[in-house]
Amino acid sequence: MGTYVCVVDGRISPREQGDLGEFSAIDWLRSRGYAIYVPLGHSPDCDLIATDGPRTWRIQVKTSTVFRLGRWAITVCTRGGNQSWSGLVKRLDPTRIDYLFVLVGDGRRWFIPAAEIQGVTKIHVGGPKYASFEVEAGRPLLVIRAA
Repeated sequence: MGTYVCVVDGRISPREQGDLGEFSAIDWLRSRGYAIYVPLGHSPDCDLIATDGPRTWRIQVKTSTVFRLGRWAITVCTRGGNQSWSGLVKRLDPTRIDYLFVLVGDGRRWFIPAAEIQGVTKIHVGGPKYASFEVEAGRPLLVIRAA
């Protein structure tokens, strides 16, 4: 399996990459009939709220373009914002979300129940551990090709 390389002009900013992940999650959830709500302002725990009427879920969205050894590396902790880093790491707390939605560089997506997440700083998708939570692929984050 080759290494993925970006073949688009420029580089996608982390903020834009995150926005694309949220758009992908909204698109996938809406296609399943969920109503979507976006927290006003910065929400420290979830990016989206989804409901089907009687049930409501808090969803954290993560993206990655890091592909190594046949797996996509997903950083699920937060190391500050876009200002200088204080050194504090906010680890993923599965009690504060219901699902983790993941979009990776080639467009593959996962919708993982919080109780199934086996990492607080990083997880890897694309192998057997989270295979049962993979959903239909969406648009790739990058135009990529195998090197």
